[in-house]
Amino acid sequence: MSRAHGSYEALLADPEVDVIYNSLPNHLHAEWTIKALHAGKHVLCEKPFALTLAEADAMSQAARETGKVVAEAFMYRHHAQTLKVKEIVESGVLGKLQLIKGSFTFTLTREGNYRWMEEAGGGSIWDVGCYPISYARMIVGAEPVEVSGWQVTGQGGADESFVGQMRFESGVHAQFDSGFNSPFRSMVEIVGTDASLNIPNPFKPGKINEVFISRGNIQEKIKIKGDELYLGEVDDLCDAIMKNKQPRISLEDSRKNIAVILAFIESAKTGKTTRL
Repeated sequence: MSRAHGSYEALLADPEVDVIYNSLPNHLHAEWTIKALHAGKHVLCEKPFALTLAEADAMSQAARETGKVVAEAFMYRHHAQTLKVKEIVESGVLGKLQLIKGSFTFTLTREGNYRWMEEAGGGSIWDVGCYPISYARMIVGAEPVEVSGWQVTGQGGADESFVGQMRFESGVHAQFDSGFNSPFRSMVEIVGTDASLNIPNPFKPGKINEVFISRGNIQEKIKIKGDELYLGEVDDLCDAIMKNKQPRISLEDSRKNIAVILAFIESAKTGKTTRL
């Protein structure tokens, strides 16, 4: 039965509400996720999970104290296309992994939107840059050892565009760009010694998707069927609650993605490479 509440507090006090989806502006993720957990609710929290490591740790602690499930809503990680891409890379068909390139940009026209405001956790790296960063970490299966970042900031203090590079211990490099003042662009390219894999729609895949393996002048098209984009994260949370399964995106995984983003921001502000 649908119903409306006049405040967040009233929603959390409703005994018939079992799960909260926290899609508030970024700087409110930690505060209201923790309140929801202590109110006895499970939480699916939008990305970015938190803005600091201290916030992420407090959210994890609240989950332990309450025995409730909390997970980050990175919907692409649950999609059949993403799982297939990971399978292709791990099969070795691309050869030794060398380079991952990703882009996620769009034109943000909403004046006064929190995404422009640094104090509200705004910035393209938090909003869309987090996707190629997460994607690269997932593909490599490890954390970068150092990052370098460059940003263009706007009047609100948040970055309007961000460009970054990660170096992994294995020798793999990853590059990405994100932004609010560019045309819509969304892509990932994974390069190995034997072939490359192009994913034209990596972050918001649909029900029918295509990825492309290129070997010289030969291109192989692979079609991948998928479910509704946001269904996977909901099913995953339900399995964690009802079947006691571990969420696909662990709290540790979410914390590490935040650590990388913070390292990028530090690098952009200091003009120096940041080691993790």
